[in-house]
Amino acid sequence: MNKTILITGASSGFGLLIANKLHKSGYRVIGTSRNPEKQASGLPFKMIALDLDSEESISTFPERLFKEIGQLDILINNAGFLVSGIAEETPIELGRRQLETNFWGTIKLTNAILPYFRKQKSGKIITVGSIIGIVSFPNNAYYAASKHALEGYFKSLRYELDEFNISVAMIEPTAFKTGILDNSSSASAKIADYNVLRNKIAKFTNDYLVNQAGDPAVVAEKVLKVVQTKTPKFRNVVGKGTSTLVNLQHFAYGILEKNVLKQLNKS
Repeated sequence: MNKTILITGASSGFGLLIANKLHKSGYRVIGTSRNPEKQASGLPFKMIALDLDSEESISTFPERLFKEIGQLDILINNAGFLVSGIAEETPIELGRRQLETNFWGTIKLTNAILPYFRKQKSGKIITVGSIIGIVSFPNNAYYAASKHALEGYFKSLRYELDEFNISVAMIEPTAFKTGILDNSSSASAKIADYNVLRNKIAKFTNDYLVNQAGDPAVVAEKVLKVVQTKTPKFRNVVGKGTSTLVNLQHFAYGILEKNVLKQLNKS
């Protein structure tokens, strides 16, 4: 019997690519979106409404989900958004919203699904994080905070769920062409002292995160591999240069910092 997989944020970006890839690979896919009626007719898999910013939407979700399916085998946490901008310029309320969606929304949904996984003594939780959840860069302070928080939380959860035969894994991609920058939120008020840095960051972002961004299909392939692995490792980085960045972060942070500043000052 083909496994059933739930993917949050499956209407665009990584989520849509992952959902299509898993569907084509023979899995039964259920996707979520705030407004599934907008995409449902054009997708080969079923969509269910879910808003990670709504307590009611999350609390009623398991009942709505299990009306559609008898068993869930894998949860893929993917939904979220990007707050970009200089940290000091970003209103605390916007930063709080970043954490509410990317971190708390993901945790609340995971907690809503866990009783079903524990009852059946099996399951897999895969969370799409980011290399920014391991290595921070300028202009992404709140996004980095949300992704770092996810990594820390799921590291602990992995230990706690081991006895229930529930595996926990993270996917940590680098820059890919997904449109996340087009749909990002940022502060409208600017601090003049940061104007020079802001211009450098804009050029750096265009050079490295837009023009040199990779094909996101690679991320869908990585997720498929983790889905197919009985006991996947916790951290699964994907993308050009990710292993080098992680190694520098852990073993030679000073070199990493100097390289980032050097690239910024070239811009």
